[in-house]
Amino acid sequence: MLAPGARPDKFLLFVCILGGLTAFGPLSIDFYLPAFQRIAHDFSVSIDEVELSLTSFFLGLACGQIIYGPLMDRFGRKPPLYAGLVIYCLASICCALSTNVEFLITMRFFQALGSCAGMVGGRAMVRDLFDEYDSAKVFSLLMLVMGLAPILAPLLGAFVATHLGWQALFLILAVLSSVALFAVIFFLPETRGANPEVRLSRSLHTYAGIFANKKFLSFVMAGALAQAGMFAYISGSPFVFMEIFHVKPENYGWIFGSNAFGLIAAAQINIRLLKKYKSQQILTVAFSVLFVSSTAMATAAYFQLSFAFLLIPLFIFMSTLGVTFPNTTALALAQEKQRIGSASALLGTLQFSTSALSSAAVSHFHNGTSLPMTCIIALCGFSALCLFMMTKSHIIQR
Repeated sequence: MLAPGARPDKFLLFVCILGGLTAFGPLSIDFYLPAFQRIAHDFSVSIDEVELSLTSFFLGLACGQIIYGPLMDRFGRKPPLYAGLVIYCLASICCALSTNVEFLITMRFFQALGSCAGMVGGRAMVRDLFDEYDSAKVFSLLMLVMGLAPILAPLLGAFVATHLGWQALFLILAVLSSVALFAVIFFLPETRGANPEVRLSRSLHTYAGIFANKKFLSFVMAGALAQAGMFAYISGSPFVFMEIFHVKPENYGWIFGSNAFGLIAAAQINIRLLKKYKSQQILTVAFSVLFVSSTAMATAAYFQLSFAFLLIPLFIFMSTLGVTFPNTTALALAQEKQRIGSASALLGTLQFSTSALSSAAVSHFHNGTSLPMTCIIALCGFSALCLFMMTKSHIIQR
């Protein structure tokens, strides 16, 4: 077991495995987005009904993380990872065998429950070993690895769905989770062992204590609102791009991938920025950019401007998330040094609960235009900026 502050012998392999585990969430989302039309056709339903499988996945991510936190504090980081990957593999196979959209929606929920383990474990293991400053840099490196998912997944997903059928997408995910399980067992070091003093019966009390930490909560929610804007885009873009602007599924993958590339590039720029500026200073600019770009996006949709006027601010918005994600995560977890597993779980639960609401709102307000997606993104950008500025000025602490 590694001691706090110890750098893993094979640091690059350590980052790649954690990045891969964390990537199962976005990969499970982005991989099947180009197949929405085919799934809707096979099940004889509308695309907005298929979008509910995204909402159920977000709900699974929110519910599952709250479970894994205490388990990782009690039994160590790796045993819950084993269980999560097995659940993910089985649920992926069930998704491939779905015969109706209702069963697919249900299995997507359980698939999300499995993928939660890697997300909670990845954040916790980084904070087990690194302080606030170094963890922000490591989180940026993780985004380099996990960011490959939204770049490659839609492109590969469109190809697989076209030539092998959408069911093959979920079978591939099942195989990948099996490979990840092998890597965790044999190559991932344990960063914190079992702690018999942690009582699972006290989990609610532990979460209540973390929830009462206003600095933790404010950083988490600022990041959550920014992430909610991204998931509004993920939920609404298949319809907006392919139905309104008539983008072909394979071209949708290129657009989606380019936005993900911007996010990765910004995350690596963030590493350099951290050498000169504090995370709070970087976030002041980043949240302002989120607000301006999301407002420009909604304005373009309102006046029904051309596709380019929607894509440019969307690219800026998505790229800026590469700066907000690692910094808000590092700042939040720095507030809870003794309950990192549970704090990581609560962070993920709050983030994906907010994302589930934004995803559901896009489906609920669906009116055949791009306004529901863009207006919800703009609302998220505005709310994130306001909350962060309130935190910065200590209004919340008073």
